[in-house]
Amino acid sequence: MNHAQLAALGRALRLLGEHGEALTSDTPDARLHEIKADMRRALDLLDESVTGNAPATRCPEHPQGPVDESAPDLCLLCETRRRAARRSEFQGGRSGPAPVATAPSRYGVRADRPQPQQRWLPEAWNGQEWQLCGTPRRDRREAEAYLAAQRRGSRPAMAYRLVHEFTDYEVLRVWGTPVHVDIEPMGNL
Repeated sequence: MNHAQLAALGRALRLLGEHGEALTSDTPDARLHEIKADMRRALDLLDESVTGNAPATRCPEHPQGPVDESAPDLCLLCETRRRAARRSEFQGGRSGPAPVATAPSRYGVRADRPQPQQRWLPEAWNGQEWQLCGTPRRDRREAEAYLAAQRRGSRPAMAYRLVHEFTDYEVLRVWGTPVHVDIEPMGNL
């Protein structure tokens, strides 16, 4: 819309506003026909100044975007974004913007640390202590199958155990305290 169209449309609308303020219950028909003609002029000016299509949605960001009838603003793009945000919120994601650090931490941030890992450690009792007897596994069934094969092997240990490790770091952690057993009978007398 150029400046001349804008000025003419503004005048026509102001004139309609004055007509609206002057209306009473005893306004003559001639005056109503004059208002009707002024309204037609304002609509014609509006038709001349509008160049694009009417917006399909009520969204200021995507006025010509795809329509979703269930969305409050009829915008499919914004509604998809809102649904994704609700879904991540429902599934335990963070809501709201991430906090901004004022200064970098000398210890790093959580995203810099390794992801939590779950491992299954096959261990054998050698009479003195529990020792790792195979490669740590990521799958529990695979670790149990490995221990079953060890028990059926030619030189099985006295006992085996499967230790569950779940830490934030690649650190070996053993649960339980091994009991020291003297391997000599009668206390080596």
